Amino acid sequence: MLRENKRQLDKAIRELDRERMSLQQQEKKTVAEIKKMAKEGQMDAVKVMAKSLVRNRHAVTKMYGLKSELQAVSLRLATLKSTQAMADAMRGATKAMRAMNRRMNLPNLQNIMREFERQNERMEMTSEMMGDAVDDALQDEGEEEETDNLVNQVLDEIGIGNMTELASAPVGTRVAEKPQAAPAVAEAEGGGIDEDLQARLDNLRKS
Repeated sequence: MLRENKRQLDKAIRELDRERMSLQQQEKKTVAEIKKMAKEGQMDAVKVMAKSLVRNRHAVTKMYGLKSELQAVSLRLATLKSTQAMADAMRGATKAMRAMNRRMNLPNLQNIMREFERQNERMEMTSEMMGDAVDDALQDEGEEEETDNLVNQVLDEIGIGNMTELASAPVGTRVAEKPQAAPAVAEAEGGGIDEDLQARLDNLRKS
């Protein structure tokens, strides 16, 4: 409906423009005719044509005013059309939101969110426990290896060898000492080895 009315207004504006241009062309002819008759001295005819020219100009002025009014009406119709389009869009959006609100189950959604948080916390706890277990396992292996290295270092210092040789030696058999180019431990007075190292060696043999 609005589109049809706007189309009719645009058509009326175009017809006014054509009529105005026709009157303006007629005005030029009338002016030329008035000049010609004035030169010929036909003053009565000049007055009649001058009055017609004035009316013609008034008509052109009125056409300009009418065109402005029609354009204003056309603009208002365009605004109404845009408003109607916005109203239709809002009506569709409202209908869609109403349908979505009917489909949404808020209690069920809240239960889903609570279950998600619970499972998320459970996963975090499981990951943390697994990480701690892995760290403990790696830490134990590292401590055991470090302990073996320390024992082997002590045995090397006193020239006996490593833990494997000590464990495989028969009971009552003394493991041969390795020759040393320069003794790492200074001998005490009387030719004995350091008492602290001797005590550590005795403990290892007892174990």
